[in-house]
Amino acid sequence: MTKDQKDQRPKTKDYFAVIMAGGIGSRFWPMSTSEYPKQFHDMLGVGESLLQRTFARFAAIIPTENILISTNKKYKELVLAQLPDISEQQLLLEPVMRNTAPCVLYAALKIHHQNKNAVMVIAPSDHWIDDETEFQRNILTAFKASSQQDILMTLGIKPSNPNTGYGYIQFNGTNEIKDVLNFTEKPNLETAKQFLSEGNYLWNAGIFVWSTQSILKAYKQSLPTMEQLFEAGNYVWNTDFEDDFIEDNYPKAESISIDFGIMEKANNVKVLPVDFGWNDLGTWGSLHQKLAKDNNQNAVVNAETIFRDASNNMVRTQKGKHVVIQGLDNFIVVEKDNVLLICPKDKEQDIKEIVAEVKAKFSTKLT
Repeated sequence: MTKDQKDQRPKTKDYFAVIMAGGIGSRFWPMSTSEYPKQFHDMLGVGESLLQRTFARFAAIIPTENILISTNKKYKELVLAQLPDISEQQLLLEPVMRNTAPCVLYAALKIHHQNKNAVMVIAPSDHWIDDETEFQRNILTAFKASSQQDILMTLGIKPSNPNTGYGYIQFNGTNEIKDVLNFTEKPNLETAKQFLSEGNYLWNAGIFVWSTQSILKAYKQSLPTMEQLFEAGNYVWNTDFEDDFIEDNYPKAESISIDFGIMEKANNVKVLPVDFGWNDLGTWGSLHQKLAKDNNQNAVVNAETIFRDASNNMVRTQKGKHVVIQGLDNFIVVEKDNVLLICPKDKEQDIKEIVAEVKAKFSTKLT
């Protein structure tokens, strides 16, 4: 799609996006650290960070001034440096980590006090989308439905395999937008295979769409204590007093996800099945899947490599690093500054434990 074609897409002042960019991404250590998390990195070597790519994806259909970034306050300067087109008023700065429900409520109230007719999409900053045109079409479909009905919508990814790393959404209905019957947290392999055979299950991508009126109503019903805590700040939204209110009150909020706090309790949840080449880029293995590979399935970012009797490896280094690998199969090899990680790909779930050990034995500065 050309820039001119993108600019012809419909944009409305009622459409808003909230990009969640506060996570640490510790499974991508040593590239991702608490000081410089993965959303600020060019993980695929395409010339843009994941956050920049996500912002551009939404800017094609949503006015840039209506795109908000929810992040930890310590990442404020990183966000502003990577997204020079936004203002500080578009930042939702969390003083502490409290999972997703508080930041979604904060965003909904801030947007609602700006525009009572607003419809908003909530999306992670660190996912990868192959077909951005299809993604944008799906978001516009969800916007239209949410502006017309009192519903809470989520996008469900059509599963390609019985993956046990994702939550699942069971749906019912013959229309394009389906009724949600049930949410299931990460299942075991046998259950995931059963879900795929039944044919009415989708992966939960954590992408939500609703009107601010509908989501604020849901908070009153399902998380009334949290709603009352933030409702007390109705006089501060979009003013100079907003930051002080959040600094004082955000830490008092319960730490709970939007899935547990709202979606699993609501009776007006809908799902739009989508297929736009989605990858949550949650691990080095998932990154390996998205990258171009040689004949022996080795994937490389930045490094100049020679592989000898080596296959299925994921290699990422600083630019221009010369790497020779012999006799390795299915390994992660990552170099950043003064850190080198060599880990079997099938043991990558241990990286969080490795990070804790590095922090204890070496230095917190490395993590």
